[in-house]
Amino acid sequence: MTGWVAVGGLGPGRNDLVTPEVQAALGEATDIVGYIPYVRRVANRPGLTKHESDNRLELDRAAHALQMAAEGARVVVVSSGDPGVFAMASALFEALEAGPRDWLDLDIRILPGITAMLAAAARLGAPLGHDFAAINLSDNLKPWSLIETRLRAAGEAGFAMAFYNPRSRSRPHQFARALEILREACGGETLISFARAVSTQEESITTVPLNEATQEMADMRTMVIVGNRDTRRIGRFVYTPRSAP
Repeated sequence: MTGWVAVGGLGPGRNDLVTPEVQAALGEATDIVGYIPYVRRVANRPGLTKHESDNRLELDRAAHALQMAAEGARVVVVSSGDPGVFAMASALFEALEAGPRDWLDLDIRILPGITAMLAAAARLGAPLGHDFAAINLSDNLKPWSLIETRLRAAGEAGFAMAFYNPRSRSRPHQFARALEILREACGGETLISFARAVSTQEESITTVPLNEATQEMADMRTMVIVGNRDTRRIGRFVYTPRSAP
């Protein structure tokens, strides 16, 4: 097989945050596969074919990418952030596991990117400076009851937390419930930060105690970071000490 498939992270939004490794793969590719807005971030050029698909068709596009690579194409599956963090790398391996055995011989590469979580944390200072948990608040692929269990467990264990997909139009009230659990588990004075559209012209950053947080502060373009009880402000920054008492 002469084709290959790479899963590349396009970073949090700004083009100069795409790694040179991913840029090189995009330059060599014959085909780009991904969710519509991510594919459109890749510049058109002669010899490049783009395959756009809707948000919840991850397995279909992963299988399509693998099949094209098996036929000799050089394919990049694009994700935002890092492809291994709630993104397309896992979907590709699910499709690989369910597909024909000869796909196992393909040249498959996972190319890391800068996650929204890390970009938001850098804007804030160092809120993830101690142990932390990353949790996807979408219940599309897991039950909400499991999300509640994980929120409470992480909060009571003293983890800082980073939340992906906190609040959508189809589930606007679940984030209010998440805030209730966090207040109970972490304490109302624990800092929570809302980093929206980081690295774009629409970027906004807000940090408040949990007692002052409301569900309207988050949407699907917002990265939410909750500190632990030791997280504090220093000037305009938020940081979590590296040590625990």
